[in-house]
Amino acid sequence: MFNALVVEKDEESGKTQAGVKQIGLDDLPQAEVTVAVEYSTVNYKDGLCIGPGGGLVRKYPHVPGIDFAGTVETSSDPRYKAGDKVVLTGWRVGEAHWGGYSQKARVRADWLVPLPEGLDTRQAMAVGTAGFTAMLAVMALEDHGMKPGHGPVLVTGAAGGVGSVATAILAKLGHEVAGVTGRPETGDYLRSLGATTIVPREELSETVKRPLESETWAGCVDAVGGAMLARVLGQMKYGASVAAVGLAGGAGLPATVVPFLLRGVNLLGIDSVMQPYDNRVRAWQRIASDLPMDKLEAMIQPATLSDLPKLGAEILKGQVKGRVVVDVNA
Repeated sequence: MFNALVVEKDEESGKTQAGVKQIGLDDLPQAEVTVAVEYSTVNYKDGLCIGPGGGLVRKYPHVPGIDFAGTVETSSDPRYKAGDKVVLTGWRVGEAHWGGYSQKARVRADWLVPLPEGLDTRQAMAVGTAGFTAMLAVMALEDHGMKPGHGPVLVTGAAGGVGSVATAILAKLGHEVAGVTGRPETGDYLRSLGATTIVPREELSETVKRPLESETWAGCVDAVGGAMLARVLGQMKYGASVAAVGLAGGAGLPATVVPFLLRGVNLLGIDSVMQPYDNRVRAWQRIASDLPMDKLEAMIQPATLSDLPKLGAEILKGQVKGRVVVDVNA
């Protein structure tokens, strides 16, 4: 028997409740690889799955946790053997399939990636889905011509998980980084990650009638969406790109097509869930080489399985800073 955070639903009231329980190997879903989980994280999706109503969960009881890192215990797939260190992000694990908030997980071999050299499992989850998404965003911006020296790169929602890692990576790569935050008290934290400018959220959250403003940003990693993304599109330099990774500010986009037509601006959608294997490996290798580990350490907020119900509620309210790393064995 081993510990897991189990979300259960009361069929009469429709309410869900999450708590740490003991489960066995026979309770795990069927798949090729059983992993002894060492660390997981807390993401916005996790907050939805833990919280009242269960969010993205369709079947109960359920074990959330959309990412994890650990050691293979058994595998019927030749790509992995006992003792291999692995990372999992995406594939709707933690939503449709039991996830990483458990001391053991059983998943498909196709969903795993070997832990890259230079990272341990704790560091891999300090990166987690948020950092993996941030790296995909940086790679997409680079693929569309963004280079250091072209001008400042904007990161919205900069104090969050994706924003924190994006800020640190961009700064290490030599970019001038402007971090947008609605929490003034996070300014010193963002500067410690490498941000050179702090932009108050209210400066970009209002819609304006002009479809174009002064050309300011050479690139943008946007975790907010909504009115802020619309505003930023009108401030991009000619030919520059925005990598859209989130919708913390809403799913709507009250924008015009003018920035695309008159400035050749690109809006790049970043999906981390269904990324092909080769691109996953490329991103994790870049993380190992381009994310400063001392900066990563400064982002970490440690947690245990029993902390998760509280943290799940806090992340939905935007009250979590940096990267929560869950030691499932603590």
